[in-house]
Formats: sequence, C-alpha cells, structure tokens
Amino acid sequence: MLWNTIIEEMDKYYDEMVEMRRYLHQYPELSFQEEKTVSYIKNKYDQLGIPYQANVGGNGVIATLSGGKPGKKIALRADFDGLPIQDEKDVPYKSKVDGVMHACAHDGHTATLLTIAKIMKKYQTELPGTIVFVHQHAEELAPGGAKSIVDSGVLDDVDAVFGTHLWSNTPYGVIETSPKEFMAGADRFSIKIQGKGGHGAIPHQTKDAIVIGAQVVTNLQQVVSRRIDPLNTAVLSIGTFNAGSTFNIIADTCTITGTVRTFDPLLQNQIIDEMEKVIKGTCIGYDATYTFDYEKGYPPVVNHPKEAALVLEAAAMVEGVEKAINVVPSMTGEDFSYYLLKKPGAFFFTGAQIEGNFQPHHHPKFDIDERAMVLAAKTLINIVALYQQKQ
Repeated sequence: MLWNTIIEEMDKYYDEMVEMRRYLHQYPELSFQEEKTVSYIKNKYDQLGIPYQANVGGNGVIATLSGGKPGKKIALRADFDGLPIQDEKDVPYKSKVDGVMHACAHDGHTATLLTIAKIMKKYQTELPGTIVFVHQHAEELAPGGAKSIVDSGVLDDVDAVFGTHLWSNTPYGVIETSPKEFMAGADRFSIKIQGKGGHGAIPHQTKDAIVIGAQVVTNLQQVVSRRIDPLNTAVLSIGTFNAGSTFNIIADTCTITGTVRTFDPLLQNQIIDEMEKVIKGTCIGYDATYTFDYEKGYPPVVNHPKEAALVLEAAAMVEGVEKAINVVPSMTGEDFSYYLLKKPGAFFFTGAQIEGNFQPHHHPKFDIDERAMVLAAKTLINIVALYQQKQ
C-alpha cells in the first residue's frame, strides 16, 4: 500500500518536476565546472531536510534518506553536467549559457531524482531501509565523476545501485535494458603524422601528410572488418582530420582523432595492437614518422542479471509503460559502469523520444518528452520496492 501511495504522489509533482528540469536546462554547466548546479541540488536537499555530503569525488552530492524500518541500502544515480554545444531549439527554456546546453537529458535525470527524494521524504518513517541519492558530476568528460565517487568509499555499504537514462532514441512508453552487456566501453585516440611540407608545385620534394593521413584512415577501416572476428562487436570511428594551412602548400603534419568502442578488454587490446601495426606500416611506406596516443575511457556498462530482471518487472508495473524489454547493447558509453563494477545493479533506458520531432543525443536541437521523467521515477520507485521485498 505504501509504494502505491508513493507512485500516485508522483503524478501530483509532474509540473514541479518539469519546472526544475527547465530551470536546469537554461543554466547548464560543463563537466568539472558544475558550481551553480551543485548549489541548486544542495539547496533542494536543505529545503527537504535530507542530509547530504558535498564535494564527493569532486563535485558529487550524495544525499541519504534513512527509512523508519529495517531494510536494504539502495543507491539511485543521476548525472548533472552539460555539453559544449550551442542550443538551437526555439523554446522558452532554451539554454541561456552561450555554447553550453543540456543535450543529453542530465537535467531531466536530476529533476527526476530530486522529485523522488521529495516524495520519499514525506513517507520516511514508513520506508524500509535506506535510499542513497547519488548526484554525479562530469559524466560527459573522462575521467568522469563516477569513478572518483566510487573511489571515495561513500557507496561501500550500499547493497545495490540503479540508474536510468532518458533516451531520445527510444519511443516514449518503452523501457529498455539488458541482462548483461548494455553499453560499450568508450575509448579515444589521437594520431599525429609527421611528413615534410613544401610547395604544391613540387610534390616530389615533400612527404604529403594529408595523403599519408588519408591512407591511414582508409587502412584503419580494415581493422574491424578484416582483422577482428566478425562475431565480436567493435566500432572504430574517425572523428577529426586536421591538416594544412592554404591551398598551394603541401602539409607537413596531420592530426587524426577518433573513438573505439568494445565490450571485451582482450578485444580492446587487440584493436590497439592492430591499429599500431596499420599506422606504423603505412608511415614506413611513405617514409614518415608518427605518434599514436590511445586513451582507455569508461569500461563497458555490464548489468547484473538479477537486478536487470528486476528493472523489467518494476517497469511493467508502471501505468504508461507499453513495453519493458531486453535489447541488444548500445555502442554508446556511460561511466555508470564504475558503479556496476563495485556493486550489483542495473542501468536502463527510459524512452523519451518526442513523437515527430526526434533529435539524437548531443544534437543542438536535442529535447525530450518530459512525461518520460514520470515513467523513469515510477520505475525507480518500483525497483526500490521490489528490491526491499525480494532480498
């Protein structure tokens, strides 16, 4: 009966949740620079009378609500950093910070978690166990905020951790997760090729870094398609190619950057080795030199089977959720992975696509169907209820 009452309360706070989300949307802050957002979150918990720790692992805020009855300790996580993207939407809540916007729904995650906290506080004496509200900074920029929060030890006594991502790729009313690999490990690399510049009229006296770089890009496309077992999943994508200064000068240097996505550490290392061979071999063939910098980013998000099954069960109980399903993994990355390396738990997508106006994450016109926040909140509440009942 308690949990049904809490679920029903959520609908009453929808307008307030939207107001919070839209305020945060107008005042985004970049990763590791989230001062005003942190103050906003702290102020909300001060008003609620819920104790919290600030500056956890950097800019993290960890609030703890101890129920009046014995039970498990469950963490729920929301991130709150923005992206260096100009908001191009024509809406009243458009970002007021030039060159920065919430293009990945972290504003919605924060509003959702704050609303859950507000309702849970009303029923604190009746609640079993403890709820830990993890407000995480810097999800968008490695090394991220999750690892430093985990390393701080603040979650050492937590029994399980859950989180959701409002997902514009998925229709409203659909909840998606996976019983194992859910999101990929996300790495980045940079290649600098050193050739020999010269006049465009005498190319034979040069070592054209653009030509060499173009050949490197072409050859790297064969790493996944021809050097990796096709039954293994991997992505190698080139993001930037920078060289040259004017139309009639052959460039002496070229810089290439990109990303690699994998689920298996052994495969990850194999790709690094194969990339090195391709780059080295190509540059030797053109008598050029190179540097290859590879940065291993967030590990893959790997859900725990029992907790992932709990997500689907919890979502199926929510009015408005049309489908709660397991899906194939996404090649996008998320530092929620660090929580799951430390504790049992699961991550899931809450469909937030605006019908007829779909824009992907990190797009200048990105937006969400704000009703999805209610479905996310109710699913998380049901997860807490089921976990307390079944453990």
